[in-house]
Amino acid sequence: MPPSAASQDAIPSVYSIDSSQSSSSSSARPSIHLEPLPAWRTAKLLPYELREHCIIYFEESLYVPALHLLISLLISGTASTTPTPAFLPPPQQLALAATLAVHPSLTTRAQSEDRLQASNLALKYLRLVLDLVGPVNGNLWEAFAFSTVETSSRRGAKRRTTGDDPSPTKDDLDSINGELANAGSVWARAQDFWHVVGWAFSCSLLHPRRWERWQLWLQYMIDVLDSDWTLRAQMRIDDPANEQDPRERSMIVQYLNGGDTPARQERRILRAVFADGTSKSTGEFPEVWRNETKERKKDGDTKKPEAKLDIEADTWGLYMNDSSSSSDLEDTPPPASPPPAVLGTNPLTPFPDVSAPFGGPLSIVLRLRLLSLLSTVSVLLPHTFTPLLTLYDLYLEHIRPLSVPSFFTLISPSSMQYFHQSAASSITQIILRSLIASSAPPPLTDDLTQKDLERCYLPYPANTGSISDNAKVSLCVETLLRLLQGHCGLYWNDGHLQEAVEQGIEAREQKAKKAGKGRGKGKGDGEGERMWLRASAGRMRGLVDLVRGQEQRQDD
Repeated sequence: MPPSAASQDAIPSVYSIDSSQSSSSSSARPSIHLEPLPAWRTAKLLPYELREHCIIYFEESLYVPALHLLISLLISGTASTTPTPAFLPPPQQLALAATLAVHPSLTTRAQSEDRLQASNLALKYLRLVLDLVGPVNGNLWEAFAFSTVETSSRRGAKRRTTGDDPSPTKDDLDSINGELANAGSVWARAQDFWHVVGWAFSCSLLHPRRWERWQLWLQYMIDVLDSDWTLRAQMRIDDPANEQDPRERSMIVQYLNGGDTPARQERRILRAVFADGTSKSTGEFPEVWRNETKERKKDGDTKKPEAKLDIEADTWGLYMNDSSSSSDLEDTPPPASPPPAVLGTNPLTPFPDVSAPFGGPLSIVLRLRLLSLLSTVSVLLPHTFTPLLTLYDLYLEHIRPLSVPSFFTLISPSSMQYFHQSAASSITQIILRSLIASSAPPPLTDDLTQKDLERCYLPYPANTGSISDNAKVSLCVETLLRLLQGHCGLYWNDGHLQEAVEQGIEAREQKAKKAGKGRGKGKGDGEGERMWLRASAGRMRGLVDLVRGQEQRQDD
């Protein structure tokens, strides 16, 4: 039987969310934001003496003792029943820690275990700052601001010494001398956050060793952006009358407001999220550091004597050496590419890795999280970023041309879990409407109901005879079925659900049969695509059988 309340038998449209009122409520946020906010500690700046102590460590490249000191200062007092404010360094030191976590001289080209440990400690410290203090109390929006090498910034100023201006500014006192804290930092080397995103995702396909570090850095940064947005959205709920919308100062909004025109910036952001490692992609989003992908040559006959640390003799070993000469480096071997596998052609052939074209499972998750966050910002602050339909049209441009396995990877029900159900439904319907036959009537409302599925989507094939397009239509209606089932459940509806599903399966199968018989054949059509079409049909039939069984048990 259908649900008794009409409001419960539809997925509300994402377009109906009112961004001018309490639009930052949980119903407008992706599902990853539905958890309650943690109880973050307040923060206070380190005393001057401790700040100077850490600066000296960093300037002498003694990263491990500097980070150990910062970690111990941060976690002190966490065991107390009434936690005291956490000690935090100035933004310059947090910014340096973010560079140390991913810089090649401390990761893929680390010359000692000590330098590799420094990179791991830097990431651990940043995680602790986010978990214990949070993005706002931790002032991460200032620490993680991008700048250019030419621009005078808080990191570029030289520290004043004796004989200089007797009234140095606070930034002068807290600035750190050193390449990695200034022109060599990730914040100065990269054009902006989306430059890093595009390069990191290209590394997931081209440079596995670099991706090992970039994925940790990028995962942390997306966690920061998510937490920062969620907290500021909660601030908006708590004080809706405030003329200053705290969401406008969120880190993601700062990263979205680039120097390009809005239309150019929107497209560039989407190209970064969908970066695929091609020459076009790496040309637009090049490596952040020069020779970044090169690694140190393996020890051989020309092994150099180990540099030793002798402070009295002014010999600093590897501590004061942040770079490697070109003779010490070699290109990383290209990643091994397994032979392509076609689903269903051989029972002994392993199932193809559908995540490989995107750089692996974690790369897909990070891409989806960014797409979800962009969708949320566009829903709630369309005037700040871009109207929602414009954004979803850009999603369509990137997703529709993909091969069937890659297409399913992004629009599958498991992938759509990273979006709020309203956004997932709207995105899937926009893609589906671009593929489905023109005879399919449009839904009466933007809200998705089972009647809409049965009348407008389930019974229809693609608008071409391509096997690939018909498989994509099947995958889209399957995703909508599962989204509706998860949101409000499906009902038997006197067999109308089964009738619509079977009619669509037959229509798509018949239209796809024309492929290969002349004009109807589409690019990429083959047995692999046909197997995806039939597998989707089988899953939908299984879902209908489940609904029928539930209906029969209720009747009994």
